[in-house]
Amino acid sequence: MQANYTLPAEWAPQWGVQLTWPHPESDWAPRLEQVLPVFVQIAREISLREHLVIACHDQNSLHDCEKRLQDARANMAHCHLHLVPSNDSWARDHGPITLKNAAGQRKLMDFAFNAWGLKFRADLDNQITRHLHAQQAFGDCPLEISGMVLEGGSIESDGQGTLLTTSACLLSANRNPQWSAAEIETALCQQLGMERVLWLHSGHLEGDDTDAHIDTLARFCNPRTIAYQSCDDPNDSHFVALQQMAAELSALHSADGQPYHLIPLPWAQAQWDEDDNRLPLTYANFLIINGAVLMPVYDDPVDHIAIQRLQSAFPDRQIIPVPCLELARQHGSLHCVTMQIPA
Repeated sequence: MQANYTLPAEWAPQWGVQLTWPHPESDWAPRLEQVLPVFVQIAREISLREHLVIACHDQNSLHDCEKRLQDARANMAHCHLHLVPSNDSWARDHGPITLKNAAGQRKLMDFAFNAWGLKFRADLDNQITRHLHAQQAFGDCPLEISGMVLEGGSIESDGQGTLLTTSACLLSANRNPQWSAAEIETALCQQLGMERVLWLHSGHLEGDDTDAHIDTLARFCNPRTIAYQSCDDPNDSHFVALQQMAAELSALHSADGQPYHLIPLPWAQAQWDEDDNRLPLTYANFLIINGAVLMPVYDDPVDHIAIQRLQSAFPDRQIIPVPCLELARQHGSLHCVTMQIPA
């Protein structure tokens, strides 16, 4: 294990969250004006509760970001904008993974990011964490660079030594092909300070570029509760795989040997973009922050059911719905564009 460093659960107290701001030189360009309000809403809600680190591609992007946040009445004292060039905005996957030890010391892990198995350019995104660290965006936290390819969206921690992940992602040929499943599991435990890894072998979303990131499918809400994306439509192409995933989840046990309490999140109606690509709509892609949960919604009749079910998982936190169809057009959602930094 990582010399007593371990990966905290997302519900642990947070210092802040990192975002990477969309800009005209990225894939967001055709619908930049439509997606920026989504980032502004996410940023504002975070800033009211904790710090916010934003990587801005250039000076124009930084000034635009600052003005939009001011106009939205964000807590600007909590907003820390940094000039850092980027390819894209999926901070969950290129951002730092922060470990913590029993003494409360933190350490940033900078894993290799290759755009989900060499699917897109990632030369700039793979350097964002190092640039932000050099600018002391995360204070005096030390930084450790790992050669392992790993995205934050591919792992879930219960804060007690258990990691939940998917074989479709972590065992994909274009990430760490030199390692077997057993070697990857050993590396995860050693580098993240975990004691065991739970693997899901079923579950996917059409339109998802990540090879089935766990944060689109199943999420720890506390050490004994998992909320997961269900599908109850037998005519839907996802039905069989998500039913199999639900069965896998029901067979898992927490570290103390108890079955998990499972909360099925409802299935949104299918929506497509103008090129007839199905959008990967998932309610599992929520972000836990101090005192609240930011939850993606999709202008769907079951949005309110998803909110109610997530509220049952987080009775002491405010559930804040954020319209995320524009993020889904770029094949992700709310959790995908954020990376929390524990306190």
